[in-house]
Amino acid sequence: MDRFPPDPSAPFVAVRVHKRDAFSETLSGHLEGAPDIPVVRRRLDGVPRWVRPLAWALARREIAGLEAVRGVEGTPQLIRTDAEGLLRTFSEGTPLNLARPSDPAFWRDAHLLLSRLRRRGLAHNDLAKPQNWLMTPEGRAAVIDFQLASHRPRRGRLFRAMAYEDLRHLLKQKRKYAPGLLTATERRILDRRSLPSRLWRATGKRLYNFVTRRLMRWSDGEGAGARLTEEAPRLAARLTALDGVEEAVFCAFPLPAHGVGLYGFVETDLPPEALRAAVGEGEAELLQPVAQLPRDGSGRVREDLLALVAENRLDEIEALAARDPALGAEIGPIVAGRLNLTDRRLA
Repeated sequence: MDRFPPDPSAPFVAVRVHKRDAFSETLSGHLEGAPDIPVVRRRLDGVPRWVRPLAWALARREIAGLEAVRGVEGTPQLIRTDAEGLLRTFSEGTPLNLARPSDPAFWRDAHLLLSRLRRRGLAHNDLAKPQNWLMTPEGRAAVIDFQLASHRPRRGRLFRAMAYEDLRHLLKQKRKYAPGLLTATERRILDRRSLPSRLWRATGKRLYNFVTRRLMRWSDGEGAGARLTEEAPRLAARLTALDGVEEAVFCAFPLPAHGVGLYGFVETDLPPEALRAAVGEGEAELLQPVAQLPRDGSGRVREDLLALVAENRLDEIEALAARDPALGAEIGPIVAGRLNLTDRRLA
């Protein structure tokens, strides 16, 4: 079970911003007087006024979901809610796309966790994302992010369909990371969508894509190749021609609505204004001066790490840093000064 702070009413002390989008800002930190117990704060007081009703609707779903799973091992625990948003315990673990568990015990535990949620009348509704599944340090299964959860104590027909889709999404993860463990029954479930899921794909998903990609300005990440192969080398040459610039590396990150932006990491002590003047307005969306770029043993820049920073894939960076503290110390200053604070939307 996640550790609970001794004084839930103590002021929150922010340590790091994890994500910022149209609906909330997610921060990790601790409560005053308990620095060794990490907690997570979802703040809504800074969202635009026009989107605030929808942001609070999502927050209320999360609050109801967390209330429903109070005491269930493998889920975050709600600490408090207030005018700013909500505070919950920190769930320690590695996202599924990094952990890639092949131990049958993990998948058995994940099935049991879904059963516990179902008994509480809770459908998660967002388990298609491997980032919402964690493997704890003990090898157990955990789930996070209850913004889309549905709490239906009566567990009627619609709830059973949603719970079935939760199970099917778990099996999709199992098929991806441990296909040899799938049973014949599980394969049949994977091939059989529920009626609400089929209706959603035929109707609602099109509206969802229009709202999220056009109105809410989320991204699908198209066009990274052309910008990286054609534009990035030209911009890097402009920057390295400056006195005081050692090297410049560009990575792609999602832009609003569609396409990608260019995020430049520049090894220099020059101010951002000088870098911007060198590349020209509108040529690169983000430019971050860094004291030192991360390199491997042969001296080659670790572009894979910089790509994680550019896309704000903070959980994956932290998992890598936990396995290699020296790497964590090298990439830490760059993460602290990162300019993209959302995984899907450019603020």
